[in-house]
Amino acid sequence: MKNYLILVTFVSSLLVSGCGQKESASAPAAASAAPAPATAAPRVIEITAGDNMKFNITAIEAKPGETLKIILTNIGQMPKEAMGHNIVILKKGADTAAYAAAATTAKASEYLPPAFQDQVLAHSELIGPRKSSEFLFKVPAETGDYPFICSFPAHYMVGMKGVITVK
Repeated sequence: MKNYLILVTFVSSLLVSGCGQKESASAPAAASAAPAPATAAPRVIEITAGDNMKFNITAIEAKPGETLKIILTNIGQMPKEAMGHNIVILKKGADTAAYAAAATTAKASEYLPPAFQDQVLAHSELIGPRKSSEFLFKVPAETGDYPFICSFPAHYMVGMKGVITVK
């Protein structure tokens, strides 16, 4: 009988201590199991540019506040020094011709003119043949047209430009 009481006491103490640990262990697990707030993945826009000095996409529609992942790929063969490409997204209402003209003399900053830096919303790096550059762009909340260009000398002038329309 004495052995039976010791066994019952031992098992009871295990159950009581086990239940206490079980509850405290499950509380953090329940907290970590709470779903994280869902964030929309960026929409991917793939743009190519080649030795013909043209973007394959010149019009993009976007929603206010949307995040775009823009991937530029240079499909050309000519070296970067002769035919580099980038994408520069400018503010709504920016003077794209003035920006492009200033860019022609901004070789030291990869054709991103420092004097016009306040006009730029986002840009890729300048890339050579068979290279890609990607960046995230948070679309402005204000609706309207936001121009984008290649700022390499003369590319804008021959039509290497487009627009992101926010609506």
